[in-house]
Amino acid sequence: MALPLTTDQPDRTVPAGARSIARDFMLARLGSLFAFLPVGVWTIVHLWNQLAAYQSPEAWQRAVTGHSSPAGEALVFAIVLIPLLWHTVWGIIRMFRSRPNPRIGWFSNLRYIVQRLSAIGLLLFLGAHLYLAWFEPRFLRGHAEVFADISREMHFHTPTLLVYVLGVLAIAYHLANGLWSFLSMGWGVTVSKAGIAWMERIALLFFFVLLAIGWAAVYGLYAGGSAY
Repeated sequence: MALPLTTDQPDRTVPAGARSIARDFMLARLGSLFAFLPVGVWTIVHLWNQLAAYQSPEAWQRAVTGHSSPAGEALVFAIVLIPLLWHTVWGIIRMFRSRPNPRIGWFSNLRYIVQRLSAIGLLLFLGAHLYLAWFEPRFLRGHAEVFADISREMHFHTPTLLVYVLGVLAIAYHLANGLWSFLSMGWGVTVSKAGIAWMERIALLFFFVLLAIGWAAVYGLYAGGSAY
């Protein structure tokens, strides 16, 4: 008599290598998904809200640091920070496991290298930004970040200005290239050569638009700091 299968017995009909490939496939899909939704969308909205610096310090304060309630604030950061943490860990693991492929052409390899360099720079930038703009003012000083503090720092401390300029550049490139890989290589929305070519044009346009918004926001903070 054959013994009944139990749920704690491994399925030996599926090779271990196939299970590993399937697991890596799903992790890669989740990693690319969390990179753009919700982290990427939130980043775009956050950069856009920074443009309120052109209106007034009060408008910037409402747009960037205003929340309806502490519970709403905690929910927003949980929705953003948990996927961001997932994507960061997944990206670090992938960075150590993958290498440039000489068979796919120099331009693709260049884009691969720049994407990895932007990821490293972005990791350092986001770590410093989250600490200085969110954790330190809210948890150590007891209040949200103040417009006067960041704009004065941006205007009178050149290293801070350069860090934000380069940080926005890294954000724009990483998100634009991530959009292309998300829709083509990641989830296979565009698989034909023509579709991939169009997706590259859209990603390039997205890069310049996002870069313009981000640098305009940086300049708005820089200009606002002159009053302090």
